Amino acid sequence: MLIEINNLKKKFESEGVVTNVLHGLSFNIEHGEFLSIIGPSGSGKSTLMHILGLLDRATSGHYGFEGREVTTLDDNELATLRNEKIGFVFQAFNLLTRTSVLDNVKLPLTYAGPELKSKLANNKKDWINRRAKEVLESVGLGHRLDYYTNQISGGEKQRVAIARALVNKPSIIFADEPTGNLDSKSGVQIMKILQDLNDAGNTIVLVTHELYTSEHAKRIIKIVDGHIVEDRPVLNRRFASEVEVLK
Repeated sequence: MLIEINNLKKKFESEGVVTNVLHGLSFNIEHGEFLSIIGPSGSGKSTLMHILGLLDRATSGHYGFEGREVTTLDDNELATLRNEKIGFVFQAFNLLTRTSVLDNVKLPLTYAGPELKSKLANNKKDWINRRAKEVLESVGLGHRLDYYTNQISGGEKQRVAIARALVNKPSIIFADEPTGNLDSKSGVQIMKILQDLNDAGNTIVLVTHELYTSEHAKRIIKIVDGHIVEDRPVLNRRFASEVEVLK
């Protein structure tokens, strides 16, 4: 089991006002799954992703990650686990400006933890460059290595973000509205890359408010007002095909 969630709750307090956002969620995520978390604005899906991605803490409940209890970890331990095990793809790309595509993807490797120490011990710079080039080529951007991020299209920026998420070989990738800032053709290209990554064994969690986009996954969890109202397999799954991309 990759992730085990049991009775997870989250509340925010501001000036004495308590807002309950997540109300006792329970579910598991297996290695190799492609899961969509869907819900309207304000449903709690982004809050849940931030907790699952170790960017925020739950107020109470159990969160197990590869058998490790996350809720007992301190901030440094969370940061190490997040860098080594989790990749993120955000709607706004979150790339460094006036920085090359290659250097954006190399960035997570500069914070490598114990699992990468042996690989980085010798020829650190060469290994980092090779690994970054490898993942950029895997998303079709081998010809854009030295371009600055302000010189490439929105769809290419999102592919850079995917490559950056992959570079540490994480256990799971969280994609938060990854097609939200893209035209329909670029959006299909991104969904095809995510489906191909999942077919290659990567675990993907897609957060979206669009039912159409969510149906590219294999399983959907729907959240409304901080409650899970549906958890089901996708029976009529959508496939982002080369034909769609070329239209």
